[in-house]
Amino acid sequence: MKTKEEIINIAKATIKNEVKSIINLEKSINDDFTKSIELILNSEGRVIITGIGKSANIGTKIVATLNSTGTPSIFMHAADAIHGDLGMVQKEDVVICISKSGNTPEIKVLVPLLKQRGNFLIAIVGNINSYLAKQADYILDTTVEKEACHNNLAPTSSTTAQLVMGDALAVCLLECRGFSINDFAKYHPGGALGKKLYLRVSDLYINNEKPEVDINDNIKSIIMEISSKRLGATAVLDNDNLVGIITDGDLRRMLQKSDDIRNITSKNIMTKNPKTIDADTLVVDAFYIMKKNNITQMLVTNNNRYVGVIHLHDILKEGIL
Repeated sequence: MKTKEEIINIAKATIKNEVKSIINLEKSINDDFTKSIELILNSEGRVIITGIGKSANIGTKIVATLNSTGTPSIFMHAADAIHGDLGMVQKEDVVICISKSGNTPEIKVLVPLLKQRGNFLIAIVGNINSYLAKQADYILDTTVEKEACHNNLAPTSSTTAQLVMGDALAVCLLECRGFSINDFAKYHPGGALGKKLYLRVSDLYINNEKPEVDINDNIKSIIMEISSKRLGATAVLDNDNLVGIITDGDLRRMLQKSDDIRNITSKNIMTKNPKTIDADTLVVDAFYIMKKNNITQMLVTNNNRYVGVIHLHDILKEGIL
């Protein structure tokens, strides 16, 4: 069993080794890389990514990243490809083959079949003198000096390099396509990430009641309105115009200052010119405004008209933070 210090040193050495491998990738960003980007952008087909072993695992992640950022992609396992799955490749598709050695038997069988079909072939390969590299139209060199494994056997630094090269492709493609946050939201409608990108204040405030009092209402009416609507605050209106807000805190401060509250009205205790938020604002932005101003609710407006209240609890219930 290794000591605590030895374990820490092994972990640090692993990280340093892989970081070095990633830094060395900068040398591989050359004309073949830019031509690969242009090829994919101009293609009328999809990107087919193939590989075997650990490279196949990396390939599935790259496919997921490409699909989620606007580049339609499919993963095809190299072993399955030569046993029937090759049928998924169409003539317009661009094929990316991932391999450390570039000389595995499955790759040697698959590559000629792809070339016969006329598909362009991009190699993400760790050996530029390999069979795959020599057959590819473009080479993205992911050669590493050594694996992080002390035996120099387990794919570690090499697969990290492959993954980073795939990310470089994906980010360049999304930038070239002008892929926006709205586009991203279309591909990520589920979960917390999706909600951050599309959920708006208008989706939440409509589930709440709409507390409001007149500027001349008495203290009893104010307390009844805040209590019944259960949002900890009420808007104050003057002829349908929003002029203020009264919160639970305003009521407490009023009680601390006044012994006689019988003649107090909304205009005596309201906060004028309250912070408001447009109904079309993203909920995540509403949260940061509340956090910045240390408040738990905001009055919602639509075309400058008061329409309701959004509460911090509404946001937290959605689980986007």
